[in-house]
Amino acid sequence: MATILNIETSGKICSVALTRDGVLEFDIDDSAGMKHAEKLAPFVERALEEAKRREWDIDAIAVSIGPGSYTGLRIGLSHAKGLAFSMAVPLIGVSTLQIIAVKAMFRNLNFKGNEVLVPMIDARRMEVFTGAYDFALHPLWGPGAMILDKDSFSELLDSHEMWFMGDGAEKAKEVIKSENAHWMDGVNPMAKDMMALSEKAFREKRFLDVAYSTPEYLKEYQTTAPKNHL
Repeated sequence: MATILNIETSGKICSVALTRDGVLEFDIDDSAGMKHAEKLAPFVERALEEAKRREWDIDAIAVSIGPGSYTGLRIGLSHAKGLAFSMAVPLIGVSTLQIIAVKAMFRNLNFKGNEVLVPMIDARRMEVFTGAYDFALHPLWGPGAMILDKDSFSELLDSHEMWFMGDGAEKAKEVIKSENAHWMDGVNPMAKDMMALSEKAFREKRFLDVAYSTPEYLKEYQTTAPKNHL
């Protein structure tokens, strides 16, 4: 019976959850903006206090590893590494795109199971981080960065019902016009949504190297705005 501390800081919401054998035991989040550096440590402390109160040992630390906010991912992974090292427990990395996809699976009870899930994370201009997954989370496209246009996912849309979600999906709605394209609003990655993925990784012993693991940015981070070419 594994007790896992889950950390999600890839986007605007900072969240922490304590899960144990398929049950959400504690969660806390802040959606007031990018305050991860301020909020994460106190949230973790409250989760650890809850585990101590129930006399549970932490068996692993799980953290979202991207794609997402460069700063948020670095804060989350750095804190998770420190916890895993100090507590001598494994470190689990969870794809942010898969967190969104799994959350969508559980939200719509009318899915037949043959639909394609397309989580999207907003990037610059008409660009998103995205991937297309079946219900076993096998990638049918990506994951990677995509500049959206009218032909995005056109081959898959010709033969599949596709559901788009995440904070980048609103931009896709502007350009993707297909009867097979469907939209799910308000699906943001949170620590409590990591449970199925982090527990599966723990059972399969898929752990990160605490010293050398890095976030999955999916493209090079730009520190300056691109120049306009006349």
